[in-house]
Amino acid sequence: MNDQHRRPSIDELRAVSQPPSVRGRKNAEHWSGFYMRDGSVRLTRLLVPTRATPNGVTGVMILTGWCIGLSLLIPGILGPILAVFFGQLQMYLDAVDGELARWRQRFSPAGIFLDRVAHYTTEGFVGLAIGLRAAGVVGGHPAGVDPWKYAFFGALLMSGILLNKALNDLVHVARSLSGLDRLPDTAEAKAVPATSAIGMARKVFRFLPFYRIFHSVDLGLVCLALAIVGLFAGDQQVFRVSVIVLAVLVWLSVLGHFLAIMASSRVKA
Repeated sequence: MNDQHRRPSIDELRAVSQPPSVRGRKNAEHWSGFYMRDGSVRLTRLLVPTRATPNGVTGVMILTGWCIGLSLLIPGILGPILAVFFGQLQMYLDAVDGELARWRQRFSPAGIFLDRVAHYTTEGFVGLAIGLRAAGVVGGHPAGVDPWKYAFFGALLMSGILLNKALNDLVHVARSLSGLDRLPDTAEAKAVPATSAIGMARKVFRFLPFYRIFHSVDLGLVCLALAIVGLFAGDQQVFRVSVIVLAVLVWLSVLGHFLAIMASSRVKA
C-alpha cells in the first residue's frame, strides 16, 4: 500500500498534519481550533486509507456550511441549535481537508479556491439568513410589519461580512501584484503603530471585540443565544432588533479593518 494511504498513528499524523506552523497561526486559526484539532486528527486518520481527497472533504464542508444558514430559517429554537451543530461540523471538516492534504502532500490552487468559496458563501449566507428569519420569510410575519425591511438589513449584514473577509485577501492580491513576498501570519506583520490613532483605538476595542463575532461558528452561537431570549421576548422581535445592530457593527468593523490595514506595513512597499 502507498505510504500516503497507510493508516498512521495519531502522533505520526499530528507531526505531519498539525505542525507548529499550523497550530501556531496567529490569525488564520479560529479560537475553536484549541479543541477542534484534537478531534479532527482522528477523523483524518480514518480517511487516510480511503479514496477521500482533500478537495472532496472541502466540498462536503461547503455543503455543511450552507446548512448553517438554512437551519436559521427553521422557526423556533431548533433552527439555531442545528446551526450551531453544523457550524461545529464545518470547522472539523475545515481542519480535516488541510490535514489530509498535508499528509498526502497534495496541494493545489483549487484547494485554496474551494476553501475560500466555503467560507465566503457560508458566512455571507448566515448573515442573510438572520435577516430572513427576522423578516419572517419562513413561518410568517405579524400584520403591519414590512418583512423586506429586515431582509434588507440581512443583505447589508451579508455584504459587510463579505467585504470584511475580502479585505484580507485583497492585501495578498495587492502584495502579489506589487512583487512583494507573502505576508507571514504573525502579529508583528500586521501590527499597527501603537502611537497612532488607529493603534490606540484597537487597544480599546480589545476589551469589546465585537468584530470577532462575524464568523459562522460565532454567529451560530449568537443566534442560539438570541433564540433563547426569543422564547420569552418573541423570536422575530429579538431578531429584528439584532439584525439591525449586527449590520451596524459589521460595517464599523469593515471601516476599522480598512483603516488598520492602511495604517500597518501590510500594503507598504
